[in-house]
Amino acid sequence: MKKPTGLKTYAGILLIASLLFFLTASDQQDKEIIPAIAAHQSYRFTDDIQPILDTKCLACHACYDAPCQLKMESYHGLERGASKQRVYDGARLSDITPTRLYIDAQTPDQWRQKGFYSVLSHYTDQHDKTAPLMQQMIDLGYNNPLPAGQPVTDDIELGFDRVNSCPAPGEFDDYAEQFPHGGMPLAVSGLTPQEYQTLSTWLKQGANIDSQSRQISSADQQMITRWERWLNQPDKRSQLLARYLYEHLFLGHLYLQASAAEQPNNIQFYQLIRSYTPSGEAPEIVSTVRPNDDAQKQFFYRLTPIAGTIVHKTHITYRFDANRLERYQQLFAAIDWDVTELPGYEFADRSNPFLTFAAIPAKLRYRFLLDEAQFFVRNFIRGPVCRGQIATNVIRDQFWVMFENPAQEHYTNDESYQASVNPYLGLPGEKTSLLKFGSEWLSYSDDRNHYLSLREKAYQQTFPAGPSLAQIWNGEHSNPNAFLTVFRHHNSASVVQGWRGEIPLTTWVMGYPLLERTYYELVVNFDVFGSVSHQAQTRLYFDLIRNGSETNFLRFMPANSREKIYTNWYQSSAKLKTKIAYRALDNHTPSGIVYHSDDPKQELLQTLLNKYPLLTGNSDLINRCDPCDQTTDTPSATINRAFSKIAAQPAAELAGIRWLPEVSFIRINLDNESGKQSQEPDFLAYSLLRNRRHSSVAYLLGESLRYQEALDSLTIMPTPIGSYPNLILQLKLSEVDEFVTQFSHIKDDRGFNQFVQRWGVGRMNPHFWRVFHSFKDYMQRTEPLQAGVYDMNRYGHW
Repeated sequence: MKKPTGLKTYAGILLIASLLFFLTASDQQDKEIIPAIAAHQSYRFTDDIQPILDTKCLACHACYDAPCQLKMESYHGLERGASKQRVYDGARLSDITPTRLYIDAQTPDQWRQKGFYSVLSHYTDQHDKTAPLMQQMIDLGYNNPLPAGQPVTDDIELGFDRVNSCPAPGEFDDYAEQFPHGGMPLAVSGLTPQEYQTLSTWLKQGANIDSQSRQISSADQQMITRWERWLNQPDKRSQLLARYLYEHLFLGHLYLQASAAEQPNNIQFYQLIRSYTPSGEAPEIVSTVRPNDDAQKQFFYRLTPIAGTIVHKTHITYRFDANRLERYQQLFAAIDWDVTELPGYEFADRSNPFLTFAAIPAKLRYRFLLDEAQFFVRNFIRGPVCRGQIATNVIRDQFWVMFENPAQEHYTNDESYQASVNPYLGLPGEKTSLLKFGSEWLSYSDDRNHYLSLREKAYQQTFPAGPSLAQIWNGEHSNPNAFLTVFRHHNSASVVQGWRGEIPLTTWVMGYPLLERTYYELVVNFDVFGSVSHQAQTRLYFDLIRNGSETNFLRFMPANSREKIYTNWYQSSAKLKTKIAYRALDNHTPSGIVYHSDDPKQELLQTLLNKYPLLTGNSDLINRCDPCDQTTDTPSATINRAFSKIAAQPAAELAGIRWLPEVSFIRINLDNESGKQSQEPDFLAYSLLRNRRHSSVAYLLGESLRYQEALDSLTIMPTPIGSYPNLILQLKLSEVDEFVTQFSHIKDDRGFNQFVQRWGVGRMNPHFWRVFHSFKDYMQRTEPLQAGVYDMNRYGHW
């Protein structure tokens, strides 16, 4: 082997020296300068800065979909900074390390080690010191505003699917050149001069954060002590029950006093966590990827305050007061049961909760879920899984949900049957390698279909005459969770109590195995940082759950009508999937219900609406008013009569629906002719929900190919529905008939543009933020426990 010549050696030395210089220069360029805190502070973060962030920034910068992972619910997110890594990524080939605020790192230095860079610090290169990124961003937005009152042009990319550009320190000049209108707030009515001056001064004075943890009231502290003592009892039975409760409540925003709704401005919410430290010490959270992963050492269940401002899209409330504790104590003592050996946290324990918690009587577990069914459904509606079209296109745009009567639901009332089917109720997604995707999916799909075969035989034996109305849970005539409505808004969804809107195309009936599997697949076992294999397995299994819930409803139909209804739900190519992927439809077992019409689906749902009017919400005076209320002249009655003219009609008869986005909030200002201050609300809030129709929702991709636009319809709700308004409309009460008339006459783009110009509140409207946040204020007044800041990442270019 020849030795290198002197020239080659010299060239090599130069190359190495150049690389060292480049690396050194890069290191200098990225050097963070922690801001020096000025002795005199003009503003306080808590009183002056956070309110601006809540008003002008939080509508985009919250939760996992915060652009550049810059979360602004609290100062913790500001201190963490920004990252180029995307949380939601449907194409990544392997799992990534989680970056959950409050959980996966605790200090700014720890976040820097995970790739986050400060937006509050100065950075320096060889020649200059740059302003903090936050200052640069608000400078760009303040100095380059878009025209006031004009729509945002289409060349500015907005919306849920945009690719966020996240300039790191030293990259801002290139960013500003490429995106001259990319300053903050992005493409929306910006900071006022006073807000800009306040933020700039605070940043120049060192971005001092004086925020302190909210004080826990003595009443809350007493309740926390009671809960932590009860949840951490040492006996095996208590440990298993506490684990079951934790895995079902870990996403919840818990409130500890039944009177919380009476104090709308002073509600403290809490989170149930696993902590390595016991009660009385500062919590040290167990930072496993999933709540049912092994903590590796002893831990304790703790309650900690929810930090920061509440945002609607993650706000899943649950009463956790003394009455709830008493309910648990009574419920889980209603049947004698004991635990001889605690389950572990291995794969088998995580993937099949029916085996993990078999010692707790299934009848009690089902009752626990039914008590607050909306909460558990909302977990997989507002949890991390339901974000994006691929995640939500497994469900219809509007459908109704009901549950099997726990007194007759077969699984929870037959222990031998439970033991025979439990091995087939495991859930996919734990093994996330692409190489295992095919085999994993086929295995779980086969198990599910085998379970349905066993279930069909068991129900035929137990109910040979077929199902009756008695098999549908009536909520003991008082529980509003008995009948639910789910709305899909293209890439998000909502759930409300009662049956809302027109009678839907499909309806679900869920028993305990369906409800529990849905929760574990979409909430407990879902990893938002997981690979495409994990996400696909989750989505595909949810498809099976939907199909199972729909066919469970078809059991109540006459045997000779099921195939016709089913075929209407699964048209065209979906018919092939019903033959290949799903369990064959039972067209032989009779129904125990006597029908009198040619439309049994409509007849059954109308029967239930009439039988349980208080729980179903039979008196829908907008979408199902026949006849409509003509007797009163209250503002609500006037609005309902007008809106009923356009609600629940297909787009083939009401063309304006074709131009509407998924969710439109309406603010109807009440006329106050006297001009005097009144204790009555100054406006009423409504929602226009566009329900898109598809020939089926059986496939992961190609949704547009199955779209049946002429069948789209409109549901109008007398309250804000959804977390992500796409459009806000504003009018006076005296203008409601004109509003309806103009919408009814929309026939083309020009007509819809005129409609939006007349009633719409555009992004660059000087009053945009006041109107946008007025819906949160409305909820604060009408449903204070559910109020939170809405998200505008899906707001259109209006």
